[in-house]
Amino acid sequence: MAMPVLIAIGAMWLAVAIFFLGKGEPKGTGAITGFVGSVTILGAIIQATVFKDPFVAGLLFAHGIFYCSVAYALLTGLDDLRSVGNVSLYTALVSVIYMILFFTGGPVLEDGKLLIVKSNYLAFACAGYAALTFMVWLNAYGKFPTPVLAWSLIVWVVFGLWVPAFYMMTAGAFPF
Repeated sequence: MAMPVLIAIGAMWLAVAIFFLGKGEPKGTGAITGFVGSVTILGAIIQATVFKDPFVAGLLFAHGIFYCSVAYALLTGLDDLRSVGNVSLYTALVSVIYMILFFTGGPVLEDGKLLIVKSNYLAFACAGYAALTFMVWLNAYGKFPTPVLAWSLIVWVVFGLWVPAFYMMTAGAFPF
């Protein structure tokens, strides 16, 4: 379930990036952001309940809540984006925790099985998610240039969303 959600998230990231580059308008961009936030939260619920994977669901939940807060800001014309930046900071910190857990593989259970399977690629992807959401936080406080954030989002659509999603769906594994 998580892989199709990554593809959906790309629609939001790309739309927001293009909006940040001066193309598009806030309400349309806010609508797609809200749709993607809702899909991400629904995907997290399905990931946790149907696929019995609360770990990945937690990462999806954190990002889905963040996307919904971005949607609200765009749809309402929020002038002070620091509250959205604060949610972004929270999401960045959650992504750092996931990065560490994916890099280390998490705790070993009594039967010797890893609770969280080590994945260098997912650790790499979470590092990118953390970097992007730190950039959003800094941007909301006027400390990071919007065009750099926009281009970072565009690049990361490919490496942080499309590569893991399409590679996993077609090859059954991550690139590394």
